[in-house]
Amino acid sequence: MDRIEDLLAQRRPQEPPEISAIKKYIQEHFQSAAKIQMHQDSITITVASASLAGTLRMRLLQIQEAAQTDKRLVLRIG
Repeated sequence: MDRIEDLLAQRRPQEPPEISAIKKYIQEHFQSAAKIQMHQDSITITVASASLAGTLRMRLLQIQEAAQTDKRLVLRIG
């Protein structure tokens, strides 16, 4: 019988499609990486610079459409 430890070690978690879409959008348009966290009613996008966060703030509607989500998008600098 397999141990739970072995089963969990083999499991590869899948990203939700919203996270993949947001990462892809930021990478394609700004050639930058972002850290994404999903919460119950929001998605937090953490980027490296304030200038990128300001630019993304102006494109939040396009990002929401690309991710096909109705969750609130929150931008952070970090």
